[in-house]
Amino acid sequence: MNFFRGVMGGQAAGPQPSGAETIHKLCDRVASSTLLEDRRDAVRALKSLSKKYRMEVGTQAMDHLINILQTDRSDSEILGYALDTLYNILCNDEEEEQDEAAQKQSDDLGAQFTEQFVQHAEHVTLLLSLLEEFDFHVRWPGVKLLTVLLKNQGVQVQGIILVSPMGVSRLMDLLADSREVIRNDGLLLLQQLTKSNAAIQKIVAFESAFERLLDIITEEGSSDGGIVVEDCLLLLLNLLKNNSSNQNFFKEGSYIQRMKPWFEIGDDNSGWSAQKVTNLHLMLQLVRVMVSPVNSPGATASCQKSMYQCGLLQQLCTILMATGVPADILTETINTVSEVIRGSQVNQDYFASVNAPSNPPRPAIVVLLMSMVNERQPFVLRCAVLYCFQCFLYKNQKGQGEIVATLLPSTIDANSISAGQLLCGGLFSVDSLSNWCAAVALAHSLQDNLTQKEQLLRVQLATSLGKPPVSLLQQCTNILSQGSKVQTRVGLLMLLCTWINNCPIAVTHFLHNQENVPFLTAQISENLGEDERLVQGLCALLLGICIYYNDNSLENYTKEKLKQLIEKRIGKENFVEKLGFITKHELYSRAAQKPQPVFLSPEQMLFDHEFTKLVKELEGVITKAVHKSNEEEKKEEEVKKTLEQHDNIVTRYKDLIREQDSQIQELKEQVASMSSQSEQMQTTVTQQLSQIQQHKDQYNILKLKIGKESQPNSQEDSSQVNCLQTEELTQLREEVEELRKQHALLQTQLGDKDTLLDTLKSETAESSAGGSDNTELLKELEALRSQVQSQSAEINHMKTERQELLTRTEAGSQDAVSSSDCSLDAAKMAELESRLAAQSSETQRLKEEAKSLSESRAALEQQLASATSTVAILQTEKAKLQTEVQESKKEQDDLLMLLADQDQKINALKQKLKDLGETVDDEDDLDGRDQTDDDYEDED
Repeated sequence: MNFFRGVMGGQAAGPQPSGAETIHKLCDRVASSTLLEDRRDAVRALKSLSKKYRMEVGTQAMDHLINILQTDRSDSEILGYALDTLYNILCNDEEEEQDEAAQKQSDDLGAQFTEQFVQHAEHVTLLLSLLEEFDFHVRWPGVKLLTVLLKNQGVQVQGIILVSPMGVSRLMDLLADSREVIRNDGLLLLQQLTKSNAAIQKIVAFESAFERLLDIITEEGSSDGGIVVEDCLLLLLNLLKNNSSNQNFFKEGSYIQRMKPWFEIGDDNSGWSAQKVTNLHLMLQLVRVMVSPVNSPGATASCQKSMYQCGLLQQLCTILMATGVPADILTETINTVSEVIRGSQVNQDYFASVNAPSNPPRPAIVVLLMSMVNERQPFVLRCAVLYCFQCFLYKNQKGQGEIVATLLPSTIDANSISAGQLLCGGLFSVDSLSNWCAAVALAHSLQDNLTQKEQLLRVQLATSLGKPPVSLLQQCTNILSQGSKVQTRVGLLMLLCTWINNCPIAVTHFLHNQENVPFLTAQISENLGEDERLVQGLCALLLGICIYYNDNSLENYTKEKLKQLIEKRIGKENFVEKLGFITKHELYSRAAQKPQPVFLSPEQMLFDHEFTKLVKELEGVITKAVHKSNEEEKKEEEVKKTLEQHDNIVTRYKDLIREQDSQIQELKEQVASMSSQSEQMQTTVTQQLSQIQQHKDQYNILKLKIGKESQPNSQEDSSQVNCLQTEELTQLREEVEELRKQHALLQTQLGDKDTLLDTLKSETAESSAGGSDNTELLKELEALRSQVQSQSAEINHMKTERQELLTRTEAGSQDAVSSSDCSLDAAKMAELESRLAAQSSETQRLKEEAKSLSESRAALEQQLASATSTVAILQTEKAKLQTEVQESKKEQDDLLMLLADQDQKINALKQKLKDLGETVDDEDDLDGRDQTDDDYEDED
């Protein structure tokens, strides 16, 4: 222990050892001591020296400290000392008293020791395992040490943690720690862990990170919370920014709805602490990450829809119109609302309906535009308002029409300020920044909207008393020719280029002013300074648009005359060179990167994002149009006309083919309908056959019943029958005779039906060439006929049996006459009379049943005749359909011949174009012809 007293500052005799020597002795003690207490004291001493003698402790003690972490896992105190010592070695604490060189040396030292530590992946794995220890003195320094490792060697440590089993899960458990200091440092650790690593970001997100972080934010007071809320928001930004998978998971998990309470501010907005401003700024950035224009359009649209449905957009608009909101929060809120409504028609319509709480109420758009054209407002706020206006009009033709309508004479209200009035006021104010912003805003009102470009030509402006009004187009060119500031002229030129682009009527109005073309040629041909080169390039672009979209309606300014003017006054090569000044400007590429206008100073506001797209689209076609000669123009026009004619012919043929396709489809549907009807008829015939079979079975049952009742009971009761009266026997003979006549009539009817069936058979055989369906129907009719004949034979058999019954009855009556002298008592006579009455009633019943069978057979034969006629009709219609199909095939063959001739003509025309030096794209035509051929093959 005396040794440690000396190390810790105790008085000892003799010279004091140096720091390196002391550290060396302590390292030997750590490595060689067998007692845990000695090692613990040595490590504690190293910890106390690690900040002052960072180099010496790092070079001599690091391996010993790592060994302590591996071997002394059972003692939390020595583990804590070792982890704290390693943290002091690796950490680059920024101290105010250090100069820049010393700080750089310290950073290099931390990076060097970190690289040495992570050289072996098992060291990081060991540190991850120590984080499972619940002891505060182990877990907290372990978290801090791993955070330092990630700061100094982030990529390498991330790779080790990623492949470590349950590595990320162990770190996520830190958020559930009940000790706030560990949880808060765990947030800092996860921030470093998730930087620029999409794989780890996904794993952390699927470990319920969103749920836990949002819970912590709510517990800490949302926007009114402290630094912990800020750390949670920074971690959420790491997880969501540029990670489409996590963004989709965040949206699908309904976490967007949980963001709405963050933006609920009270009526009293005077107390905005610095931390609240920071928190709310990060919350707004989080919303923007979900709807950023760089995300996929589908994901952005889905998030925008969710934000509107849950009321988040409405809450943001409330902040937008509130009073007392700090300027930077208001600016970021405007940018956030801009991206929430960008390209979403529903959200744009809602934003158009928002009114500011003023008296009288004014639309939010008007209030924002008032800030944009007010030169006393902060520059970043004016940029944000311009971005909001651009997003409101992005893919919103309805909104564009509403803005332009406020400029038209019929809709101007003198008692209120409209968006159009504010834009015109900004366009012609003395502030160049207001000129530029108003010009760009008005250009977005015309973007890709030919109708509004033509409507804006109707706008008339009153310049001064006593002078006639001038058009807005003319006033813009007048200001342009007065030589105002570069920023103003650039804004006006961008507006004019956007206005007349793809609008021949606007080009004609622009060229109608005799001063415009000379002004443009003079600007382009002069050799001006560096600042004026951009204006020259934009003038060249405007003149090129006048050539490309010229409909030659003005005799003095046709395409050919304008090109001759360029060649004489400017020179084609010089013109193209001036046109290239636009894309070569340093601010052009910066504006082309993203839609939001972000500028360091007002002087840098020269290009608009959408205008850079227009320049990229037009530069090549204008260059090509200027270099074309008159003959080439004429040939190209002829080729275009020929191609248009060919396209019209092909279109007509395609329409004809489509019409024939629809007709064939209708015929197919009719055939299918008739086939279904035929199947229904066959089903009906089958049902009728089953009914005949049922009638046959009933008849057999009746026959058996009659046979049983006519057994030789007469022999047993012959003595009783002898006393029957002659009159009753005569009546019975008459009834039997009547039955015999009815059977004869039925027999005649059966013969007639046989003849009818023979006729149907012959007719069906003649039409059997119509198809296999008729053959099957013929077989079914033959089977039906056979069944009817079988039924007829059975009826004849029943007739024979009844004849035998009659014969037996007559024989009984003769015996009764020969033995009439017999005497029977009254009781037996009564019994005999009752038997005779029963037999008479039974005979009557059989008569009725025979009549019913005859009627049902007649109905069946009628249905059979109807089915036969329907078959004949189907055969006729089928023959017609086959004829029409043959005619359609002939017409298609004729069309194929015509298309082949047209293809030859097209190839000849393309060859002429190639001979003239024109580039011909064959792929589209080939694809079109291949598609047409495929259509023909499908028709065949």
